[in-house]
Amino acid sequence: MKISDFQPLDSDTVPRFAGPSTFMRLPVAAPSEVDVALIGVPFDGGTTNRTGARHGPREIRNQSSLVRRVHHVTGISPFDLVRVADCGDAPVNPLDLAASLKSVAQHFAAVREAGAVPLTVGGDHLITLPILRGLVAEPPVGLIHFDAHTDTYDSFFGSRYNHGTPFRRAVEEGLLDPKRMVQIGLRGAISHADNYDFARSAGIRLIFIEELVERGVSDVMAEARTIAGSRPTYVSFDIDMIDPSIAPGTGTPEIGGVTAREAQAMIRSLRGLNAVGIDLVEVSPPLDPTGGTALLAATLMFELLCVLAESVKGRR
Repeated sequence: MKISDFQPLDSDTVPRFAGPSTFMRLPVAAPSEVDVALIGVPFDGGTTNRTGARHGPREIRNQSSLVRRVHHVTGISPFDLVRVADCGDAPVNPLDLAASLKSVAQHFAAVREAGAVPLTVGGDHLITLPILRGLVAEPPVGLIHFDAHTDTYDSFFGSRYNHGTPFRRAVEEGLLDPKRMVQIGLRGAISHADNYDFARSAGIRLIFIEELVERGVSDVMAEARTIAGSRPTYVSFDIDMIDPSIAPGTGTPEIGGVTAREAQAMIRSLRGLNAVGIDLVEVSPPLDPTGGTALLAATLMFELLCVLAESVKGRR
């Protein structure tokens, strides 16, 4: 099928409030038919406090009806570079965390085998672990991670699988190369003095919000790109990277975060990255009835899609 077969609905023909609710008003397709697969993972069974991220994919689909075709800075129209479509949701079991980890991993393994590169919307941050299990064979990949938290803790309430542990498990399982990992935007008080010990001992580069503010976005992102290098890299964006005065609809908000404009600038700095997949997680629509957090997420999803489409087009 041709790129022209995978185009958003024209708002001059079908109003933005009408028609089916899909990511960016794109057609629904199977991963085998596209180059970039937009996928939801409506699961928040790994949440330790405020829930609701399971509703993220559906509301972000709704808000993404406002996404337009062409990036106003780069001039990129991702829909004209690659075949991209809404490929539905990964199967989850809201009552069985282990079963969900298995089914999500199997789903993304099938996406990889189909030849598509996924841009995924969560869901809580635990979903990144089964996504990586499905996408990564060997060797391990690098990671550029935007978040208020490292998510490299060992366990909560005796469980080693929750939204605070995915990147520790991914390193332990050989899915991520810690020497090619950078975590940006970290902030907030911690529960124990040793909370960062694993990440530091593994060689993960931690960039706290204070360093980001002091050095600026351009300098920090240049370092992040150097760490990732030209080899395959995964990108994960937690919406709590952004200050809760702008994005209140998230389960673990931390004050003192970046602005939406700074987030856009950081994502645009990823152009040319050898991206094997991207996710955007932790949007909890029930915690922001205005829909503003989901709209922000949909807009950042478009920014990420522009980066990913250009990367996939360049490789193919």
